[in-house]
Amino acid sequence: MPDANITKSALASSMKRLMKEKPFTKISVIDICEGCGMNRKSFYYHFKDKYDLVNWIFYTDFIALVSTRDYESGWDLLIAVGELFYRDQEFYRSALRIEGQNSFREYFHESMTPIVSFFIRDVCDADEDQDILLTFFCDAYLSAVVRWLEEGCKMEPEAFVGRLKTMILGLAKKIVEEKV
Repeated sequence: MPDANITKSALASSMKRLMKEKPFTKISVIDICEGCGMNRKSFYYHFKDKYDLVNWIFYTDFIALVSTRDYESGWDLLIAVGELFYRDQEFYRSALRIEGQNSFREYFHESMTPIVSFFIRDVCDADEDQDILLTFFCDAYLSAVVRWLEEGCKMEPEAFVGRLKTMILGLAKKIVEEKV
């Protein structure tokens, strides 16, 4: 592993530990650096701020996940994302509580947009309708994931995504039936 990745990983491990102990707003860059024996200069060499670090953690976890498997469907990819969150639910629960500009919630939404877009690309004719539908489903998925994490992930990831799939397909069927 190159030195930069070792440094980033050490900072990420420190951040994950700290996010299990206290709210994100109470964590400083100094806390993160002290947790892994680094200095602020090293932190700022690699990350713009602590929001950037949280997003990098997800990005590296997500890329590792996506690049190691072939997914037969978008649903399988959503299950894999669920498994990622399930394995490290304390961190992701805390990360999704972060609000505001550059927040993980915003970053996760942006990351899921191309995946959700894949699901709906053939559903609407007009680009305008597709944008509205894309925003709706991204927001709904994000909201469902946040609730699932906040409630302690009572369902396994596969069951959680399976339930979402059943509800979405059931809703779609109902809409099509009423349209006729």
